[in-house]
Amino acid sequence: MYQELLLATDGSDGAQRAADHAIELARQMDADLHVVSVSEDGPHAETKRDQMRTDLEDQAAEAIEQVEEKAAGHGIEVRETIRHGVPQEEIVDVAEQHGSDLIVVGTVGRSGLDQLIVGSVAEEVVRNAPVPVVTVRDEG
Repeated sequence: MYQELLLATDGSDGAQRAADHAIELARQMDADLHVVSVSEDGPHAETKRDQMRTDLEDQAAEAIEQVEEKAAGHGIEVRETIRHGVPQEEIVDVAEQHGSDLIVVGTVGRSGLDQLIVGSVAEEVVRNAPVPVVTVRDEG
């Protein structure tokens, strides 16, 4: 049914639950798994921005590495993408560019939003994605 799954992760607990779900879906459907993490850009002075971007890029790479380790334990290889920018926009863009036919995203990430709303990133991905989106709720 689905052959190209895209998992969006920021390394949070909610994203880890989404990763578990995406890995299981990929295993069951014998689908490819593509993982994206977005290093969010912010309005900071140029020197601080360079240091912050490096830190955020390291966090994004670490989030992807965690998923790769889990997926390898299930015999699943992943493709990875690190982007810079607005997470919800970058996630949708990666899905479009790479021909993803399903996006998996956690409903609560670093934003710390509680049960009142789905979470701004997940909500915007659901609204703007060109393909179905599976949201995985954080148990927290």
